[in-house]
Amino acid sequence: MTKSLIYVVEDESHIQQLVKYNLEKEGYRVKAFGNGESFLQETRLKVPELFLLDIMLPDIDGLELCKLLRKNPATHKVPIILLTAKGEEFDKVLGLEIGADDYITKPFSIREMIARVKAVLRRVTEIGAEEEEEIRQGDIVMNCSRREVYKGSRQLDLTLKEFELLKLLLLNKGRVLSRDMLLEKIWGYEYQGETRTVDVHIRYLRQKIEEDDNNPLYIETVRGIGYRFSDKVSRTDSETTKRL
Repeated sequence: MTKSLIYVVEDESHIQQLVKYNLEKEGYRVKAFGNGESFLQETRLKVPELFLLDIMLPDIDGLELCKLLRKNPATHKVPIILLTAKGEEFDKVLGLEIGADDYITKPFSIREMIARVKAVLRRVTEIGAEEEEEIRQGDIVMNCSRREVYKGSRQLDLTLKEFELLKLLLLNKGRVLSRDMLLEKIWGYEYQGETRTVDVHIRYLRQKIEEDDNNPLYIETVRGIGYRFSDKVSRTDSETTKRL
C-alpha cells in the first residue's frame, strides 16, 4: 500500500533534508520546498495528505500559508503540522487558532516528529474509514463517514481536530471530560500539561456551533476539570447511544 504524500516547507536546507530523509525512510512520499511560493504553485497541481510547514520562511511565512490553505476548498481539510523555533505560548496558540492541527518546536527529535506525523495521519485514516453513522444531539447532526456537521440546515466548516473534539463530546453527552483526557484522546500523545491546546480548540468550536459563544448552551465548562456537552440539549429519537 502506497504511503501518504507529505509536503514539507522548510528554508533551512539541512533541516529540510533531515526531515525528508527520515520521512522517506518511514515509507512516506515527500516533496520539499524552500519557500512558500513554489509550495503554493505545486499545491495547485496536486494536494498531499499532510502539510509540514515551517513558520519562519523567506517570503510567505508558515502562518500565512496555513491561513491560505484553510481558505482553499481543495486543502481546507488537509491536516497541517507547524514547525517553529519559537517556544512561546503565543506562537502555539496563534497557530492553532488559524487552523493548524499540531505543532513541533525546534529543536525536535526525529522520533517525536515521526510519532506526530503518524498520529495525525492515523486519525485522518480512521475518520475516513468509519461506517455510515449519524450522531444527533438537538439540532446538531454529525455524519461520521462524510465528516460533515450540520446545525439545523447550516453546514459547519470544522477542522479535523474540531470535528474529533465535537464527536468525543457528543458521544459522551453529559459526562465531564478532563482536559488531560481530551489531549490524550484527540492528540494521541502526552502534551505534558499543554491543556491550553484544548481550550483554544474549544473556544473556536464554540464560535461555530453556539449562538453566543460567551454564553454557551452546548459545550459547558466544568471549572478546574474540563468540558462536557450539555445534557440539557433535547434528545432525538435517532440519537446515537454509543459511548467511547
